Order: sequence, then structure tokens, then C-alpha cells
Amino acid sequence: MAGVFSLARAGHWFLHSGIQSGAGGVARYYRADLQKNKPVSTEITGYTASALVFLYSVTKDEEYLERARLTARFLCDHAWDAELGTFPFEYLSGEDHSYFFDCGIIIRGLMAVWRVTREDRLLDVASAASNGMLADFHSGTDFHPILSLPGKQALPREAHWSRMAGCYQTKSALAWWELAEITGDGKLRAAYLELLGASLATYRDFLPGTDERLRVMDRLHPACYFLEALYPVLARTDCREAYGYTVDAVGRYLREIAPDFCRSDVYAQLLRARVYGAAALPVDMGAAREEAAALREFQVSSDDPRLDGGFLFGRRHGEMVPHSNPVSTAFALQALEVWRAFEGGEPLCPLPPL
Repeated sequence: MAGVFSLARAGHWFLHSGIQSGAGGVARYYRADLQKNKPVSTEITGYTASALVFLYSVTKDEEYLERARLTARFLCDHAWDAELGTFPFEYLSGEDHSYFFDCGIIIRGLMAVWRVTREDRLLDVASAASNGMLADFHSGTDFHPILSLPGKQALPREAHWSRMAGCYQTKSALAWWELAEITGDGKLRAAYLELLGASLATYRDFLPGTDERLRVMDRLHPACYFLEALYPVLARTDCREAYGYTVDAVGRYLREIAPDFCRSDVYAQLLRARVYGAAALPVDMGAAREEAAALREFQVSSDDPRLDGGFLFGRRHGEMVPHSNPVSTAFALQALEVWRAFEGGEPLCPLPPL
């Protein structure tokens, strides 16, 4: 592991590690212990589209833009089920579910590419998918987390956070806010504000959320999703209060649990939240520097191109978890790049966070 972050090697990993198929779909992660990629995930492909646009915006390297176009084409041509009007969970895996959260991430990936290319089809699919989410997932009082396909029946809710409605879903609803900013669709804006309002009423109950100490670490990841969902509305007093409370809670639990189990994406999300919230709330510079230093340790230095430059998932009891992870890498490269700019007094990349 290297203690010095390299944006170039992280970007190279996305382009040349094999984590992305020739058609543009991206595997959930690479199992270094098995030397095998997990199946292509539509959600992870959506995150990768956004990450590639971010890399292009920082470096101006056209290879990132071309790969972002390929990724978006995969999402439109293969992942999008036009007949059902939704994105199934995993491509060609026999998966017969659609996740509310994943759909929003994919839509945001399409819009990230659209902002650069202005390709009409990307916006058309993003709009159709957003309106499909409103029609399919709304329960009348909240949004179902998972639907079965093709019938779109809501699955029974379970104790795991991703199988329950909750404040983390508001990040997915950012797709509606961002699309409304482009199209003027008031219905989508109102739906984001509806979910935001429900989340503001419940977010304090999300953490710790379990009596099992190590599982709290897994809940810090979606708690940071809620933070990311608040970026557009930090001018509101209630949103700033929620932001400050959640930043403090995530930082406290992260430091308490990290000696036994930590996730690189939590370090990245928290660091990124500190930077992107700086206009509304003071940044704890000491804590941010500590998080940046911890995050850098997860970038792999290896002769194996399937690993070199990527970020590992986490660490358990002092041992790295051998999963080279696209989402961890995407969050980490953006977090460390915007932290570098912020600490150096430079302007931040204007694109929305992933």
C-alpha cells in the first residue's frame, strides 16, 4: 500500500484494469483472492460514468470522456429496460429486482455524461427513468426500496438498511432535483423535497441502528449518502443542523470502530462531505487531514494491472479486505482530489459529487 495518492493511477485503474467490460458495463468489484471480477452491476456502472466525467473534468484527458460515453451507452442500450421502464439490479445475472437507490445513481451517471456531451438520448432515458421511479416505487407514504420484476411488486422489508426505506434514499432522489434543474420539471423537484422532509424527521434514528458494533460501520456508508443528499439545500437551517449532526456522528463512530473494521468509502464520503459542506459549516481541518491520510493507505501499488491504482474495500482486524472496488475508488479519488484543492485554496471541481 502506498501512502501517497495518485489520481493518475486511480484513473488508469478504471481504464485498464479490466473492471469495465468492452461493452461498457462495470463489475461490482474485483476479488483479488480469487482473481475474478464479480458480475456487471448497473448501479456500479452508473457510479463509474460519473467518476469518468469527474476525471475528465480535472485532467481534460479525452480518453476519460470517450470511456464515459461508452459507459453511458451501455446504460442506455443494455441496462435500461424500456419496456418495463426501469433498470434491473444486475445485468445478465438473472436478477429480477429493481432497487430504488440504484435507479437514482444510474440516472445521475447519465446526467453527468449529458452535462458534457449534451446527447439527447441520455436526458431522455434519465427523464423516463425518473418518472418511472415516482410511478413504481411510491408507497403512498414513502418509497419502497426494492421491487420484483416484471410485476413491480414491493418486496417485504427487512432489517438490513438497503431493504428498508430511510434517509439514505434521499441521495437517489438527488437525480430528481438535478433533472428538475435542467428540465424545470416541478413534479420531480417536489418529490425530492417530499423525501427530504421525511428524512429530516427520521435521520437521527439511523445511527447506530444496530447493537452489533461492526455492523455500525456498514451503516456509516449510507448515513453519508444522506449527507450527500443535503448539498443543494444547505442554505436551510434544518438541513445545516442535520448535516452537522450527521458529520459528527459518522466521524465519532468511524474512529471508534476503525481499529477492528473500517471501510475506505466511509473515509472518502466523510472527507468529501466536509469539503463540499465548507460553505455552510466550518471544516474540522485536523479531522479531515486524519481522514485523508487514512484513505490514502487503501490505494494499491502493485505489478498487477487489475489492482494497481485502485482502492481496496476496507480493513478487518488489521488485514486489508482483498476487493479492488470501483465505488471505493471513485469516492476516494474525488475526495482526495477535492481535499487537495480545498487545502491548497484552489477552486473545487464544479460538477456534483458522485
